[in-house]
Amino acid sequence: MAGKTLVPETFGPLQGLRFLSTGTLIAAPFACSLAADLGADVIQFERPGAGDTGWRTIGLMVPMRDGGKISTTWVQERRNFFCVTLDFSKPRGRDLFLKLAEQADVWIESSKPGTYARWGLDDETVHAINPRLVITHVSGYGQSGDPEYARRTSYDIVGQAFGGTLYQTGFPDPSPPSRAAPWVGDYLTAYMGFGASLAAVIHARTTGKGQSIDLAQFEAIHRVLGGTMVEYFQLGIVRERSGNRALGFQPFNTFQCSDGWVVLGALGGPHYDNVCRIIGLDPAEPRWQNARTALESIEGIEFDAILRGWVSERTVSEVVATLNAKSIPCSRIMSSKDCAEDPQYRARGVHVEWFDEQAGPVKGIGVVPRFSLTPGKIFRGSVGVGYDNERVYGDLLGIQRSELDELRADKVI
Repeated sequence: MAGKTLVPETFGPLQGLRFLSTGTLIAAPFACSLAADLGADVIQFERPGAGDTGWRTIGLMVPMRDGGKISTTWVQERRNFFCVTLDFSKPRGRDLFLKLAEQADVWIESSKPGTYARWGLDDETVHAINPRLVITHVSGYGQSGDPEYARRTSYDIVGQAFGGTLYQTGFPDPSPPSRAAPWVGDYLTAYMGFGASLAAVIHARTTGKGQSIDLAQFEAIHRVLGGTMVEYFQLGIVRERSGNRALGFQPFNTFQCSDGWVVLGALGGPHYDNVCRIIGLDPAEPRWQNARTALESIEGIEFDAILRGWVSERTVSEVVATLNAKSIPCSRIMSSKDCAEDPQYRARGVHVEWFDEQAGPVKGIGVVPRFSLTPGKIFRGSVGVGYDNERVYGDLLGIQRSELDELRADKVI
């Protein structure tokens, strides 16, 4: 990366890398959020004046120090960002972006195909300025394919539907399909975009050549369907919704205790045998061995009923302690309150406090994962619209205050 860094202190495994983020909502910006937590410079572009009117104001809000309100998700996911405003459709805005792209390693954007090309920012033009730049395009349906799909917009639940997860998530008919909450399709796309971008950076550093990445949200979601499509192509099987239970073996499901819910899974034979012993069954009996994989058999149904009866007579804490003592995977189904109060979360310091420039002191999820030599860090919270215009355009590009005032007056920034 050319030029000086914006991050005021050195930390993390991505120090020295610069990401330009022109996406909105979740998928593209969250990929950049992962980079920001690990030490990269991340410059987030928003519309002049209004900013990201979607994600700054969607969902539950917390009070700001100036009397306004800001989205809880913005506070969590836009920390460590440098926020600037820019109108890409104006020639001067285009020129400013190209100057910043010259100093960047990765540009991640999310828009309908052709959006930036209409503003004179097609990949060829940007790569002519910086041949080493990695350009990651995040879209609902991809940059190519059936032209009708390229015109469509997509959000998380749409991506889950088109990608194939929504169809098999939830309980069988007549219950409706259920989305994976909160925004799993978007976050999954973000993780794939983050990993792909870093893979391309490694290639660029080795060869000097950047490249473009075409990341379709539906393909990112479709990629994690496991054996679903092999089942269809090889066996003609369409995987249907089965609720929380696994296909082909038990127990692997949710169970109601006297005071709440748990999930337990006994994938291996020894785990299943231990479950049998705990609930008073002899695992050596052929009928209980058959019950493990013959879920719809008489003995399979009977086993499930006996287990559910045993669980229902006990508290969550009793069930979790008893099963884990025998190395049977089991957990309370955790609410946010449960997570906040759980000793493992506390012992690992999962939830941390930081100062948000807009909301003041806040507490949320810390940096994940943990690096032994180059840990990530939260060096500042989220900021207001255009908060870093002078720092980015002034310090990085050398634009004088008088010219910045002109750019503001012309609504370029």
